[in-house]
Amino acid sequence: MTADTVGGVWTYAIELIRALAPYGTQVALATMGGRMSVSQRKEAESLPNLKVYESDYKLEWMDTPWEDVDKAGEWLLQLSDEVQPDLVHLNGMAHGNLDWGKPVLVVVHSCVMSWWRAVKDEEAPKEWNTYREMVTKGLQAADVVVAPTQAMLHQAEELYGPFKQSAVVYNGRGQHLFQFGKKEPFIFSMGRVWDEAKNISLLAHIASDLQWPVYIAGEDRHPATGKAVDLENVHFLGQLSSAEVSDWLARASVYVLPAKYEPFGLTILEAAMSGCALVVGKTDSLVEIWGNAARFVNPNNADELRDTINNLIEDEFGRNIMACRSVKRSHNYTSDTMAEDYLQLYAQQLKATETAKASVN
Repeated sequence: MTADTVGGVWTYAIELIRALAPYGTQVALATMGGRMSVSQRKEAESLPNLKVYESDYKLEWMDTPWEDVDKAGEWLLQLSDEVQPDLVHLNGMAHGNLDWGKPVLVVVHSCVMSWWRAVKDEEAPKEWNTYREMVTKGLQAADVVVAPTQAMLHQAEELYGPFKQSAVVYNGRGQHLFQFGKKEPFIFSMGRVWDEAKNISLLAHIASDLQWPVYIAGEDRHPATGKAVDLENVHFLGQLSSAEVSDWLARASVYVLPAKYEPFGLTILEAAMSGCALVVGKTDSLVEIWGNAARFVNPNNADELRDTINNLIEDEFGRNIMACRSVKRSHNYTSDTMAEDYLQLYAQQLKATETAKASVN
């Protein structure tokens, strides 16, 4: 399996590997995008079915990455020869068309083309043409393409398809990692503050018009440019440990993420598992996942965001109903269910490979 160390894919990979352990599944995890943090290393070391192979090759969505992407491809093939896996699970897309000689599953967690459409409201500029070509080749070569929502899969098919085979597997988290606490009167949000798609700056912009204080956690410095985002009117907490995140979510009454683009949204799921009322951006993926268990807002409308949050603050009964709905809905997205779905896909691919070999012989 591959994973990057700079976003939600890390959380997803660790959660999946942990949930695969009871089934006897051993995972060799090849990491890219930067060295693991101390907390990431600790998480990895806690999993008995995991061996990590670390690198800091650039990811396909970073600036001028293609020399690194090629080198990473050579490194991954060497690892494959060394490890001899039964199956290859890629969480980046450009390496899908390497000569693996094994069944290949590629997950579209997000992509630059769909990000650009959602965030900039236009097609990605021509300097992203190489990215489009590489991702298209990678996805079309894969034995199966997986997306975390039907909406994301539909976008991927439109942009890069057709695919040999595709499936939707919803991401999941372990409920044991989150708890309900005594709810306190504050708003909470977290994520990559520098990412325009998360749109956290809109929440900061209206924070002074809200009746409760706003606390925001996450990374405010862009990994490529090093530029930090300045957040006004809020309490910025910086990057928190997993235990600290769990504590803040347990106490937060309302969780807000007015995202313009969010193919799944693990932080929203964590907030739901912690009993928060949810206010999120109205995107196809988030509507698909949360249904009537969240309040949806136009991510470009500051007035709507302000009014929606203040209405929840003023209406304790309504807020409690929304919190109950989010908890109930979160039960659909557990790590155990995610692992079972992936195991089924793995088994299908291995069986197809065996059948193909048998027919040749």
